[in-house]
Amino acid sequence: MRKITHRWLAGGAVAAAAALTLTACGSGFSGGSSGDDTGKLTSSDKALTVMIGSSGDAETAAVKSAVSDWSKSSGTKASVVAASDLNQQLSQGFAAKKPADVFYLSTDALAGYASNGSLLAYGDQLSNKSDFYPSLVKSFTYDGKFYCAPKDFSTLQLIINTDAWSAAGLTDADIPKTWDQLESVAKKLTTGSQVGLGISGEYARVGSFMVQAGGNLMNDDSTKATANSDANVQALDFVKKMLNGGELKYAKDLGAGWGGEAFGKGLAAMTIEGNWITGALKSDFPNIKYKVAELPEGPAGQGTLQFTNCWGIAADSPNQAAALKLVEKLTSKDDQLAFSKAFGPMPSIKSAADEWKSANPDLVPFLNAADYAKGVPTAKGSADVVTDLNSKLESLATGDPKAILDATQKNLEALLK
Repeated sequence: MRKITHRWLAGGAVAAAAALTLTACGSGFSGGSSGDDTGKLTSSDKALTVMIGSSGDAETAAVKSAVSDWSKSSGTKASVVAASDLNQQLSQGFAAKKPADVFYLSTDALAGYASNGSLLAYGDQLSNKSDFYPSLVKSFTYDGKFYCAPKDFSTLQLIINTDAWSAAGLTDADIPKTWDQLESVAKKLTTGSQVGLGISGEYARVGSFMVQAGGNLMNDDSTKATANSDANVQALDFVKKMLNGGELKYAKDLGAGWGGEAFGKGLAAMTIEGNWITGALKSDFPNIKYKVAELPEGPAGQGTLQFTNCWGIAADSPNQAAALKLVEKLTSKDDQLAFSKAFGPMPSIKSAADEWKSANPDLVPFLNAADYAKGVPTAKGSADVVTDLNSKLESLATGDPKAILDATQKNLEALLK
């Protein structure tokens, strides 16, 4: 579960590095990544290849079923390949000028592939363009062009062990709405065998506090570095305070690989995770009872991070017109709700929100965050900078938040020169 659902985290640096090693991979088809001829898409009778990075049999089967349905109705042959190493196989396909026509693409890989001409910037041609959440569109906009349709997304929220909550004498009225309240309940939940709050010690969790303080590592379109803002310093100061108080611990310090494992093993009474944790708990820790609550507000109000992938289309595809039609089908309300039921992601379109909430009443806080969640940096090379930041955050309890963020600011500014 961790490897798949943390694509931006685990595969980020690899994907970015692979993308940067490629130069001028696109052939310059009309309507390609230059965006100069966006109305002219290549068209042929060639079959489409769809490459995905699958979380398991359920996801692979769901995508194959959806693609097969479209193929039958459109008359265009199409096949699905579940990559064993998506980043590597994508980069190899681009380098050989024989890429998959349609493929999963992460936010951190977008800039590298877009800048070297590998991608078709087709976003503005989508018939359902206005239905996507604006924050997701920003995540897949590079150099002013909307490149690809967000296929789904996840947000971070607070996961509470309800048995531990009750044992500490807490009720629904105690669900934290502010940082101070979070610190208070975390202290009450901390025992000799269980910490109040256990999270993965990385930007992709700690960063939620930055957003709640009014900051983030970069601005919304990743054109300006904002890492060492006063808001971010305030956020890390608060996290450091909780670490030193003992009511917050990193998963690795609890002997767990990630926050979900720490929570599932009963080592933490609360964690901060995305909606993928529900599948992990059902599979690995079915006896854990839990509740999902929206993260508490910080000094700037509500805030959290979001993670997403899109459906990329290759600039070298000989059948871009059909690929675009396929993506419109795969991002339709019916298909996205079917995917959600099959393997758990949240739909990337507003028109599916009410039905998704009705089908998943206990998970509503995750989707409510679509209105205020912020994306992770998408600038070319930013995943490597975040990897460096993560190494520093591991020692935040004894580190200097301002110095940590100053170093990250310098590294991000270097990417933008």
